[in-house]
Amino acid sequence: MNLHQNALMGPRGRERMARLVVDHGQSLRATARAVGVDPKTVQRWVQRFQEAGRSGLVDRSSRPR
Repeated sequence: MNLHQNALMGPRGRERMARLVVDHGQSLRATARAVGVDPKTVQRWVQRFQEAGRSGLVDRSSRPR
């Protein structure tokens, strides 16, 4: 996978972020502050992680279907 050079985090970083919330009970806001993203971003990745596990953390195509 080619990550954009300005990407904040890849799938591993997203997993660590999601696990802070899911496994350790850290709040969305605290996690967002710790990793430097918006709480809505944390919520999105946590939801995808809960729905699909690690496979839900990879980038999705932005092409119209």
